[in-house]
Parts: sequence; structure tokens; C-alpha cells
Amino acid sequence: MFEMSNEDFDAVVAGVLDRIPAEVGARLRNIAFVIEDEAPAHDPHLLGHYDGIPITAYGDRAAIGALPDKITIYRKPILRMCESADQVVEEIAVTVIHEIGHYFGIEDDRLHELGWA
Repeated sequence: MFEMSNEDFDAVVAGVLDRIPAEVGARLRNIAFVIEDEAPAHDPHLLGHYDGIPITAYGDRAAIGALPDKITIYRKPILRMCESADQVVEEIAVTVIHEIGHYFGIEDDRLHELGWA
């Protein structure tokens, strides 16, 4: 397990989000990114989770009053699987891209084929 302060972990996630290409970022609408310490008890090894309706099924996210979709990144499961800061950065990047893929309607099988598992 790699030790990293909450502030440093949060900064890595923010840095990964800042590196999302502008053309992708421009399509992310009504979505919140959050960081939680632990994954749900039923899946303790989960690194991230997308909770929402993919844009392929939902369409316009600008509907008044629509609650945001949510991407959660789980801090401790990521830190437990990493041995260096570089590994943490890489795992966060893969996890964020994987969950954004779900936002765009890409299923797990395809994300695995593309190397974003």
C-alpha cells in the first residue's frame, strides 16, 4: 500500500481531470466527481463508480432540475494496490477514463478491449 495524504490524492485526481482533452471535457455535462475513502462493502476492490444514465440513453443533460450524474473515485482501494506515486497517478487516470467511458455509454467489455480497465 502506498501512503499518500488526502490532499495529495485529491490533487492527483484534479490533475487528471485537468488533462482531459477539451473536446471530451466540453461534452461532460451535469456530472459531479467525488472522492470517497472506501468502496462499498459489497465490492471492496472497486476503484471507481459511475452512477447515472449514459448520454447514449439520456440525451440532453441540460434539463432543468436534473440531478447530476456522479463519478466516484475510491481512495483507499487505489492506494492499497499501488506501490509508488507514479502507479497512483496511472491508476487514477485509468479509473477516471474508465468511468467517463461509462458516462458516454461504453460498456466494461469494450473499455477492457481499449485498455481502460
